[in-house]
Amino acid sequence: MKLATLRDGTRDGRLVVVSRDLRRAVPAGCRRLQDALDDWEWHVPALREASDALNAGRAPQAFDLDPGRLMAPLPRAYQWLDASGYLNHVELVRRARGADLPPSLYEEPIMYQGAGDTPLGPTDPIEVDDPELWGADFEAEVVVVTADCPQGATREEAARSILLVGLVNDVSLRGLIPHELRKGFGFVHGKPASAFSPVFVTPDELGEAWDGAKLSLPLVVRLNGEVVGRPNAGADLTFDFPALIVHATATRRLSAGTVVGSGTVSNRDRSTGVCCLVERRTVEQLEHGEARTPYLRHGDRVTIEMRDADGRTIFGAIDQQVAPPSRCV
Repeated sequence: MKLATLRDGTRDGRLVVVSRDLRRAVPAGCRRLQDALDDWEWHVPALREASDALNAGRAPQAFDLDPGRLMAPLPRAYQWLDASGYLNHVELVRRARGADLPPSLYEEPIMYQGAGDTPLGPTDPIEVDDPELWGADFEAEVVVVTADCPQGATREEAARSILLVGLVNDVSLRGLIPHELRKGFGFVHGKPASAFSPVFVTPDELGEAWDGAKLSLPLVVRLNGEVVGRPNAGADLTFDFPALIVHATATRRLSAGTVVGSGTVSNRDRSTGVCCLVERRTVEQLEHGEARTPYLRHGDRVTIEMRDADGRTIFGAIDQQVAPPSRCV
């Protein structure tokens, strides 16, 4: 089952069920994705029935889906928690900043709480005043959406709480992050709004690529049409999604609709490329003594997508351009 949110002039849009090929959609029985998540067991039978009818060509209310009309699947998330599940990424980024690697990094994940109130749709622009000065960067990741999950969750409880899977571009402003971290408290300016894939999908849509804890398929990232990375999201993942959820619930419960990010997908095999520019720049520093790849500039286009073993897009593409802020509220 694939779910998306159609822009309709309201803050939370209108939930739609989407066909497997992402070409057609039908209105869902509940208005918002959060409504479905709040009472998943009640809503999921009707949602699955709508999905089955749509994919079988038996949905009279079906319409052609325009990706440009889509908001983030969950336009206002109660909580957005992003981690660094790939230690190769952590090691490279810390090295780029000249920061130490404490032993605890290898024992438990690092995680931050981001802006869940303003996630971007898949084609919304990355709005940055001065992208070169601020070091604008993309970060391609896998995300999951949880049901209610208790404080101190076990690994089994954490795994059962995963309802949906998707992708995210976790935009980072590398030029601002070191100054914020030196204050000893965390990010605000360095982590603006993230953009989510056109659809989130139930894990059964992923087949053998999903083992209940991680998604083992290449994540393809393009910058201005050029492939810069296609690392496998299941390889070199030190902390999988149940582990991240267990970590997040150590001192709190998670509400239905919590979005948890894997962190930037990163393989130790450098031939697979990168899912963020800071990794490429760090490798360039190591190999050539200086970074040669610039950060994002106005007009640059970032595309993030994952395809199944038969080459079919699973979540649709995050397809964004870097632009000056519109100043719209």
